[in-house]
Amino acid sequence: MPRRKDEYVCLGLMSGTSLDGVDLCCVRFQLAALGDFEVLAAETRAYPEAWRTRLKDAFEAEGSESLEIQDLHLAYGEYLGGLVHSFLEDNRSNLPMGEVDLIASHGHTVHHRPDLGVTVQVGCGAAIQRVTGITTVSNFREQDVKLGGQGAPLVPIGDELLFDGHEVCLNLGGIANLSFRDDGGSRIAFDVVPVNLVLNHYAAKLGLPYDAAGASARTGTTCPSLLANLNGLDFYDQVGPKSLGYEFVVSTVLPLLGASKDLTVEDVLSTFTEHAACQISRTLKKTGKSKVLVTGGGAYNTYLIERVALSGFEVCVPENKIVEFKEALIFALLGVLRVEGRNNCLASVTGADRDHCSGELYE
Repeated sequence: MPRRKDEYVCLGLMSGTSLDGVDLCCVRFQLAALGDFEVLAAETRAYPEAWRTRLKDAFEAEGSESLEIQDLHLAYGEYLGGLVHSFLEDNRSNLPMGEVDLIASHGHTVHHRPDLGVTVQVGCGAAIQRVTGITTVSNFREQDVKLGGQGAPLVPIGDELLFDGHEVCLNLGGIANLSFRDDGGSRIAFDVVPVNLVLNHYAAKLGLPYDAAGASARTGTTCPSLLANLNGLDFYDQVGPKSLGYEFVVSTVLPLLGASKDLTVEDVLSTFTEHAACQISRTLKKTGKSKVLVTGGGAYNTYLIERVALSGFEVCVPENKIVEFKEALIFALLGVLRVEGRNNCLASVTGADRDHCSGELYE
C-alpha cells in the first residue's frame, strides 16, 4: 500500500561492480520538493577480503537458481543488515533507529545478461528487513528485464528528479554511464564504457587499490594499435538502450589487454584511460550537450577528466558527498518512489515496454 507521506528518511545501499565496498547514504526527502533533499549521513564500508572474494567468485557460479547463489543471496542480505545496524549505531545522534522509514538496497550484481532475460542481484531484502526491523525495498532490476528492458541504468530517474539543472549526468564507476534529456524531452541513458572495473584490475598489479588521480596512467605510454582495437569493439556502435556487465570485461576487454605482452602495466593503464576518454567524449558529442555533471569514483581521476575535458566539455565535479554517494542517494529515492506507488524505471532509458514501478517490498 502506498504510504502517502509528506516526508521520508530513507537509507540507500549501493554495491558497485568495482567491489570497493558498500555505500550507505541516508537521505531526507520532501515529496513536494524532491530536489531539496538532505543527506543526513553517508559513508562507504569497505569489504573484508573474504566478502570481496566471495562476491567476485559468484560470477563463476552456474545460473541464478544454483544453491551457491541462493546461499550467497541470503548470507549477503544478512551481511547488509548488519552493516545497516552498525551504520545507524555509529550515527545514532543524527539517525536514531526509529527515524529511518525505509531501506532501499541495490544489492550486488553477479549476473547481467539482459539479452538472455537474466539479471541477478544478490542481497535478500527479506533478510535485510528481518535483521534491521526496517521496511526494505530490493531487487529493482528484474522486473524491468521481464518487461523487455535492459534493467539498467536505473539512476537516470534521479538525474531527472534531483539533478535536472545539468545538461548531462555522467557517472564514472566500475562502468561509465550517462543520462540526458533529448530534444523531445525524454530522458535517455545508457552505459558507455568500462572504467574502474578495468583500471582497478591493473592498478592491483602494481599493489594499489586504484590508480589514484590517474598517476600511473599518466606515466605510461598509450599504445596506438591496442587503442584502435579497443575503440573498434562492436558494443560502441550499438544504438538504443544498452548496458554492460562484468561479463563484457572478462570475456572481451581483459583478453584484449592481456594479449599485449610487451606493454608495462602503466602502458595498459594509459591506453585504457585514453580509450575510456575517447568513448566518453565521442558519446558526449553525440548528445549535443556541453555541460556535464561528473560523479562516481572516477571523478577523482584527474588524468581521465583532463582527457575528457580536452574535447571542449564544461565538466562540473560537485561536492564530495554527491561525487561518492550519488548512486546510493538515488537508490534511496527509488525506494521512496516504490512505496509511494510512483514509477521509478523509465522505458526511454531501459527499453522496457513501459514506465513502471519496480522493487520488491518487505515489511
